[in-house]
Amino acid sequence: MSSRRGRESSRTNISDEQITQLLSTLRQLLPEIPHSHSRKASSAAEVLKQTCNYIKTLHREVDDLSDRLSQLLATIDADSAEAAIIRSLLI
Repeated sequence: MSSRRGRESSRTNISDEQITQLLSTLRQLLPEIPHSHSRKASSAAEVLKQTCNYIKTLHREVDDLSDRLSQLLATIDADSAEAAIIRSLLI
């Protein structure tokens, strides 16, 4: 079993360069992350923390929009123009 773990872990090792590339990409994509490259260790932890927070925020927004859409659909006639527009947006 230990030899299997050794082989698996060697396949999943991530190089410092890959981590740097990932952090750089996250900094570019996420609006809350400042574009500072100093203090790599704390910066990496902060980037990952901000990434998780941003994903949680996006999940909350999607849930809120889903609730609003459900409420809207419940209040309009299924054969109305508004319902047709909403269906077209969902497809």
